[in-house]
Amino acid sequence: MSTTTTVQQDQQETLGMAVPPFTAHAISVSLPTWRDNVGYEEGEKRVVNAMVNGYPRFFIHLSIQKLAGICEQKFGVQEEKCLLCPTHRTAEQCRTFIIDRTTKDGSPAPVRLVQFAMLSDDEQSSTPSIELHIVLFPGDFFPYAKQFWQHTGLGISSRVADRCLSLLHADSSSPSSPVLSSPTVRAPVKPGNRHYASKSYGRSPPASPSVAQASVLSITDASSELFSKDHDNYLEERYGRNMPLESAAAAKRAMRRRIAGVLVRDAPNDWHTAGGNDAELGPSTRGVEGVTEDDVFLYPTGMSAIWSAHQLALAVRPTAKSICFGFPYTDTLKILEKWGPGCHFFGNGLDEDIDPLEATLQRELEANPSSPPALALFTEFPSNPLLRCADLARLRRLADKYDFLIVVDETIGNFVNVEVLPYADMVVSSLSKIFSGDANVMGGSLVLNPQGRHYAALKAHMDSAYEDAYFAEDAIYMERNSRDFRRRVAAIDANTLAVCEFLRARSLVAPVPPPNAAVKFVHYPKWESAANYERRRLPGGGYGGLFSLTFASTAASRAFFDAMPCLKGPSLGTNFTLACPYTILAHYLELDWAASWGVDEGLVRVSVGLEDRGRLLEGMEVALKAAEAAVEQEAQS
Repeated sequence: MSTTTTVQQDQQETLGMAVPPFTAHAISVSLPTWRDNVGYEEGEKRVVNAMVNGYPRFFIHLSIQKLAGICEQKFGVQEEKCLLCPTHRTAEQCRTFIIDRTTKDGSPAPVRLVQFAMLSDDEQSSTPSIELHIVLFPGDFFPYAKQFWQHTGLGISSRVADRCLSLLHADSSSPSSPVLSSPTVRAPVKPGNRHYASKSYGRSPPASPSVAQASVLSITDASSELFSKDHDNYLEERYGRNMPLESAAAAKRAMRRRIAGVLVRDAPNDWHTAGGNDAELGPSTRGVEGVTEDDVFLYPTGMSAIWSAHQLALAVRPTAKSICFGFPYTDTLKILEKWGPGCHFFGNGLDEDIDPLEATLQRELEANPSSPPALALFTEFPSNPLLRCADLARLRRLADKYDFLIVVDETIGNFVNVEVLPYADMVVSSLSKIFSGDANVMGGSLVLNPQGRHYAALKAHMDSAYEDAYFAEDAIYMERNSRDFRRRVAAIDANTLAVCEFLRARSLVAPVPPPNAAVKFVHYPKWESAANYERRRLPGGGYGGLFSLTFASTAASRAFFDAMPCLKGPSLGTNFTLACPYTILAHYLELDWAASWGVDEGLVRVSVGLEDRGRLLEGMEVALKAAEAAVEQEAQS
């Protein structure tokens, strides 16, 4: 039996399970073969029935499903469904979105809100009281609610759900009578995107602690290591570093200081005081004078940070279309299209697109000279999945000339590697990725540039309107995970560079391509719009932990992906190597559209981890040989 076949059989046993393995709040799911990913997109029973986990904005965690079912039984009428929100404001925003979108589709939805307070009778309890905000609507309209959940990232987290379930278990008495709005006549709704389907399937995952760093080359080794440990010792060693729950405010301050770059010392001996009054603070290392922790705002997810940046722009600037520069992660574009007046999309995001962008701005200005021609320009640095970087200095000059905001998503580049804040009014990031690394908690951040021309207006609005919806327990885990962020980034950067150089030397762009070369191109900031990346790269900064591959054929793509001996599923920035067929997962219903912007159907995205570099390269060799064999077989047929 070949090594490739053995790897596939071993991985197939993990289909639908949590990634990282045995993690109750994992943020990825195992989809180990190309066929599994296609089956997931097509709703194949074999796949969906196996799923006990998924990416939190696409798959509603089983604890949240259970809690929603309880709320529907308690408060629902006529088989209503619900979406669970952490605050009243979020519930109102959800209701507004559902009504707006269903009205545009010709069938206005009746939506009502319920506030549900769950109180702990024991003042000494480690399970504090919690308030849940429930959005209720006829079941046929669930796809619209799921759109809000997915695009904004503002639904409750799985840890919130577990907290609520623990309170409900402790107190089975009926809740106080809620105030209900009057329902209206329900109306039919047309089918939505498969990602917005109203049901997820699966059985409860084991409530085991997270694996610290799952091995890239052996999933079964990870499970053996976990269960070989004494359970109590494992808990003490793994979770003993957490702050107590009542220290959530300090944990959030520590993260905000870490992101602002103002901690003078952030070594292991300083971690327990990073959020306290005794922490030594200095000038920011973010490249902008005057940045403080008060310019950093935390959110439940990276997507909610992006959504909030757009909402902030809409609140303080004249109404106009936004600009999306470069091919972004899918929900960023959806946010710009579905909230506000829409956007101008420059999907290539290359230097040659800047002149057409300015021409568009000039036309808009001539059509309406009394108002800025754009609201805000959103761009990723680098972009996901093509790893392209815009010329931020040129875009900044356009923003100053035409008076619009710039929002940069630095998730992939991260502030250890690149300096983008000087060119932006706002910088957003998904903390769920490399800032966390452990893939067991979600989070996001937004940083204001205090030297930006619109800073005063942006800051004043945030000071009056910002709502901290980041759940305390999630913040505790995120702070713990982020402590060695800089060390991990440096190690992952070095691993990724070695892997990419190895693959590029065997690709079609190599000086002397090998026979049956399978890799067409390695998308990586060292070679993709390299000059723009180098201008923003910090001294000592690397090229990040993410790259994408395109192949000589779809068969080669599939063979490479299936043979990769690593964990496979959505997300990136994990401490372990994680791969996915990105275009299949993100754009399955619009493959031709994605291809028109250079995102091939067979693109494979790889997020490199902390594994031993030699083992990483051995694993890539296995996958590459499988892809080259597929190319040879095609040539012979």
